[in-house]
Amino acid sequence: MTTSSKKVRIGYTQAWISILGNILLFVIKYWAGVVSYSVGLIADAWHTLTDTFSSVIVIAGIRLSVKKPDKKHPFGYGRWEQLAAVFIGVLLAIVAIELIHKSILKINTKTGAQFGTLAIIVTVISILTKEAMAQYAFWCYRRTGYKTLRADGWHHRSDSLSSVVILIGIFLKPYIWWIDSLLGILVSLMLLYAAFDIIRDTIKKLLGEEAPEELQSATRHIIGEITSVNLEPHHFHLHNYGEHKELTFHIRLPNSMKIGDAHEIATRIEAEILLRMDIDATIHIEPLDYKHFVVSD
Repeated sequence: MTTSSKKVRIGYTQAWISILGNILLFVIKYWAGVVSYSVGLIADAWHTLTDTFSSVIVIAGIRLSVKKPDKKHPFGYGRWEQLAAVFIGVLLAIVAIELIHKSILKINTKTGAQFGTLAIIVTVISILTKEAMAQYAFWCYRRTGYKTLRADGWHHRSDSLSSVVILIGIFLKPYIWWIDSLLGILVSLMLLYAAFDIIRDTIKKLLGEEAPEELQSATRHIIGEITSVNLEPHHFHLHNYGEHKELTFHIRLPNSMKIGDAHEIATRIEAEILLRMDIDATIHIEPLDYKHFVVSD
């Protein structure tokens, strides 16, 4: 099994576990909310169900991202996974804003949490289960690099944190009736930051970015093994298409070198980068004494 297929399998497994787990938790929390006459727990159940939608997006994003390049899309479909991560980040932000709105509404109406013993048990189960699902999603993200899995993990954690808020509100309500609303706002601000971080990181890759210093150093090392001439590699740019990555950079060669010889050196470097790092490189050749024009603002 190839590395790519292993990543896809891990992504699919995480998404299906999330879907089944969220549906089960939704049924349990909704039932407990109805039995306990708890509007808050019923709302929390629907919050859990929204995580199911993000998991469906994870599956769709991964499925589209692994499609092979074709005539219309020569760089493949890898950015579908990144677009899906942005969409999930937006969903996470919407959930956070809605929680803030509900918390402020509860303060204005002086409405505290109303939960029974059954609600406490179900809430504790939800906290432990959702945090376990979040940790699993983060582990899968570290194994695959899929941004959608990281976003899905934060969706699980948002549900776990909202349940923590409910649980704290249960025990502190006799002393501070508005405590659950205050904690709801604080947790929602944390979720907003998580959504912002996910969207910012993904959009940065979509727009294109400078190659990491480690990648530049590895490229210079490969060039040093191929030729003893100082080619002064510079102008590194990394184009991220999910599983497929494109690296572009410039090298300098003696003015007197023949085109065929320059092409051979560039081709050898590109071949070694593809072999060792699985990255398609495109090299721009410049004369040794060429100076880039600096455009001032």
